Amino acid sequence: MRTTTTAPAVQVSQLTRTFRVRSGVLGRREVTAVDDLTLTIEAGESVGYIGANGAGKSTTIKMLAGILVPTSGTVRTCGLEPVAQRKALARRMGVVFGQRSQLWWDLPLAESYRILAAVHGLSAAREQERTAELVERLELGAFLATPVRQLSLGQRMRGEVAAALLHSPALLVLDEPTIGLDVLSKQRLREFLLAERAAHGTTLLLTTHDMGDVSRLCERVLLVDHGRLAYDGSLAGLSREVGARRVLVVDLAAPTPDLVEVPHAEHLGSEGGGLRQRLAFDDAATTAAAVLAAVSERVQVRDLSVEEPDVEDVVRRVYQSRGR
Repeated sequence: MRTTTTAPAVQVSQLTRTFRVRSGVLGRREVTAVDDLTLTIEAGESVGYIGANGAGKSTTIKMLAGILVPTSGTVRTCGLEPVAQRKALARRMGVVFGQRSQLWWDLPLAESYRILAAVHGLSAAREQERTAELVERLELGAFLATPVRQLSLGQRMRGEVAAALLHSPALLVLDEPTIGLDVLSKQRLREFLLAERAAHGTTLLLTTHDMGDVSRLCERVLLVDHGRLAYDGSLAGLSREVGARRVLVVDLAAPTPDLVEVPHAEHLGSEGGGLRQRLAFDDAATTAAAVLAAVSERVQVRDLSVEEPDVEDVVRRVYQSRGR
């Protein structure tokens, strides 16, 4: 494990960022993307930063990385001022943007790592050691010699994560890292991130619309809406507060009447004459395995999937529960 310092990984106070946007033919108006945000993330934490589109997540990340200058308030990332000490911060922070690449599009993946190692000033020995570790754990060996533009989305995202971690940053920020990935690619990436944090004590800050990412990777959730902090706590606490539920979808071997009496589950609907049925459940009261076991006692299950709560629905429920 990395020896952590006393400085928090992220510390912001009354952080605000506004933009002037065009309104009408000649007019302009001011839009507040981040509004009086105050929060602290300690070194070694794994935190999900969630919210609907336009909530201010990406704007916050850009201020943490020194890409954007705050309109007001203070921000410290890894104990540094992101804009004034951006070069020093680059040595301690890694960022993955799901829809933007830090790799060289026309070069083989391995060449991108050699360039990035030089940018970060890694010794030849350290470059070889760290690259070999990441190649093995992210299963990159089969396409290291492939130009980035020829990689599948899943391959490229694993390559992006390796690039962000090549210099062993104390803080890894992941902005929609699993967007567009298939189930297997998501699972591989999640398993790697858990192992990386366990091995190196890396702080993870994850922005995502995928509640599966949050539930599997994060111990703490920060929910923002219109740039303001709406919730800070555990995912289980958030689910209890708003009643957000997961949904078990089961494909059955034969048409079956609606499964309306499964303990701790609500039947949401059926398709194909009862061949496919949807059952909602609350993680605070039961588990997907328990619901599946109860269903399997009655009928033969051929296939199944679990749908995570929708982030936009969670945000809506938070404000409904508070009369907002």
